Amino acid sequence: MADARIETVGGFRLLFVMATVQEYGPELKARIHPLITGVGPVEAGIGTAAWLSRLGAEDKPDLLVSIGSAGSRLLEQGEVYQASAISFRDMDASPLGFEKGRTPFLNLPAEVAIPQQISGVEAARLSTGSNIVSGAAYDAIDAEMVDMEGFAVMRAGHLFAIPTIALKGISDGKAELQHFRDWADYLHAVDVSLAEVIDRLEDGVAHMDRDYWTQLPDGARA
Repeated sequence: MADARIETVGGFRLLFVMATVQEYGPELKARIHPLITGVGPVEAGIGTAAWLSRLGAEDKPDLLVSIGSAGSRLLEQGEVYQASAISFRDMDASPLGFEKGRTPFLNLPAEVAIPQQISGVEAARLSTGSNIVSGAAYDAIDAEMVDMEGFAVMRAGHLFAIPTIALKGISDGKAELQHFRDWADYLHAVDVSLAEVIDRLEDGVAHMDRDYWTQLPDGARA
């Protein structure tokens, strides 16, 4: 997104990162100017890393915020949850003896815990992958919610020693997806709920010290 910019919240510099303009509704437009990368882990990783690489060291954000919609058959549709941990469900090198979900030769666990947690926002584990999850496909996923960008945004941030939090509004999952509108119908509710969390974000961030908000997960490589 051409006019993406870093927002100052609670004394910290935050870059909000989204997948699509479809998720960027009127309530969010009134509050933030996100980087919009495109859909999926490849586009999210490339888009985030490319944007950050153009900044000087003194201009980089303190924190990335992966924001947008997610699926869940367990959580309430239209509500917002923060990621307590993020995993990458596409990674499976288990035939070579590696734990499923763990990237070979990378010093990160299969599920990366997010140290920063915002007071007053319910937390859930997030699984990122390149597929739309619907119906019985949830049976194979050991996480409460799914998206297609969060892990990639987090890993792009690690390249620049910038941590990531994720705020996800649940748009689908209670019923099997049949059409585009099954996802799109809840985007207005997600837009409103995400905006409400952003309105409370400044107070939540301001009460935490810089060491807390800028720490990287264990094993993350700068």
